[in-house]
Amino acid sequence: MTYGNQRPPTGGYTGNGQNLSRQGEQPASYEPGLSQNQTGQPAFSNLKKWMSQPASSASQQGQPYQPVSQPLPSGYPQSSAQYPPQSFPQPAFQPTPPSYPQTSPHFTPGPPAPATQYAQQGAGWNTPPARPAYPQYAGTGSGFTPPPQQSEKRPRRFSPVVVVGLVVLALLIAAGAVFGPDLVQRASVPPLGRTGAFVQPPLNADQVNDIQHLSSHMKARQLASLYVSRMTLEQEIGQITMVEYDTAAYSPDLDTMIHDQHAGGVIMYQSQINTLDQTKHDTAQMQQRADYPLFIAADEEGWNVHRLTNIYPPRKSAYDMGQAPDTTLATSEGQKVAHDLLSLGINTNLAPDVDVSSDKKDQYIGWDYRAFGDTPDAVIKYAGAYIKAMQSSGVVACIKHYPGIGAISRFTDPHAVLPTVNETKDQIYTTDLAPFKYFVQTKNKTEAPGMIMPTDVLMPAIDPKMPAEFSHIFITDILRKEFGYDGVILTDALDMGGVEVNGMHLTLTDAALLALNAGDDMLLGPIGSVQMASMVSGLKDALQNGTLAKSRLDEAATRVMALKIERHMMPALPPQ
Repeated sequence: MTYGNQRPPTGGYTGNGQNLSRQGEQPASYEPGLSQNQTGQPAFSNLKKWMSQPASSASQQGQPYQPVSQPLPSGYPQSSAQYPPQSFPQPAFQPTPPSYPQTSPHFTPGPPAPATQYAQQGAGWNTPPARPAYPQYAGTGSGFTPPPQQSEKRPRRFSPVVVVGLVVLALLIAAGAVFGPDLVQRASVPPLGRTGAFVQPPLNADQVNDIQHLSSHMKARQLASLYVSRMTLEQEIGQITMVEYDTAAYSPDLDTMIHDQHAGGVIMYQSQINTLDQTKHDTAQMQQRADYPLFIAADEEGWNVHRLTNIYPPRKSAYDMGQAPDTTLATSEGQKVAHDLLSLGINTNLAPDVDVSSDKKDQYIGWDYRAFGDTPDAVIKYAGAYIKAMQSSGVVACIKHYPGIGAISRFTDPHAVLPTVNETKDQIYTTDLAPFKYFVQTKNKTEAPGMIMPTDVLMPAIDPKMPAEFSHIFITDILRKEFGYDGVILTDALDMGGVEVNGMHLTLTDAALLALNAGDDMLLGPIGSVQMASMVSGLKDALQNGTLAKSRLDEAATRVMALKIERHMMPALPPQ
């Protein structure tokens, strides 16, 4: 018996099932050496009653006495099966019954023992009942032993259920003898080879090698999940954060964000990329102080969005590449930008723009020469060549600005205000969303971007309330579920002027929470350790009060770590 979730009490219990008592304790009606029945009388009181009755007809005819099975009083188990042996602890003390005549037809009657023999046994001890009478043996003396007699044999009766069971068993045996070999032959499975889930010894050299290098068969997402499971909450929140800093070189405050607050990435601007040696030193110091390899990023799009201008000469714009007769220039520019970034220790480019813009005079992206073309096909053709060249050279590409801001006015820069695109749903799908859908679903791995960056734009035809990067419809329903994107989504800077909902500007913590709940994975925005600490604290509170699910945080951190493994920023080995 179990006692809930507790262990059974120490020591055994004695008694009759109703008056249970611990060993060493006695119930009120307890008599030493004598078990009690339900009524509190000695257990052999029925024996006294039987011995006071005249002999049965069987005994009178010289046949041995057959005791009649009587049902036990209510409250007693009628079968030992009702109380399995393990139900109760075995008592250490068992009362010793008195040496009294057994209810056997072969016992030798003798004179009753004096009552004084039992009076000394303790209070409550009764004088044994009188010896039963055996008229046919009267006068033969106390030493006479009745001859043994054969007992009656009752014919056995079999339950119909047992009979049916035996018949079925016989039929099964017969069927097995007839059809068994054929069934075994059909069910036989060929020996498992190297492609099976299990292999049988002896193993060959290739199989032994596979087992010794099991982690090489694990996917990046599985390995990443192992890393995330071993992180502290602070490390996990840090890994989904890409921080900014406002000093010209590596500083103690930046070190705090990387080493103590466990940032997963750092973005660098032109003011922090001043010389080759200085930049290489700073990026190396960042990686050295990090818990896990960092995404070190820059917006290196070309033309006037040129973060490396202090070190490398100007490069072609997206518009220039799109005007070329073929993709040769786009491929060359992708290779050059990858070389320049990697030479400085920068491994991630927040480019290219895949916005479709048809107006170079009034539209924000077209006016800035940042669009590859004015149709989705042109953008896909030239941006695709650029992405493949850059990622083949070892740099992570991040396409932007999802879901597309090619149609916004040049006077509505999201860095300053929240722009609105008043297009129909069909126009948004056929023009703005088309390049993103293509690059998400491409079969060419080098053309598939490592990251996608959404931005602050309102498209009422699809979501009339939430800006795209905070919209569950745009991020989860369309990008994740409809298009099938399962990579990292990095927010635009969360301190931009367009970060607002219903006309109210959002704090960094509120924006981070909205972004994660929408489906974004990595948060770009904290400038300095103070803002970082505030955001981390706010996200902890959200986890505590249930406004952010821990599973959502785990999912985001796992995607971030998986990308680092996929792009060989860290070895594809399980955590040690």
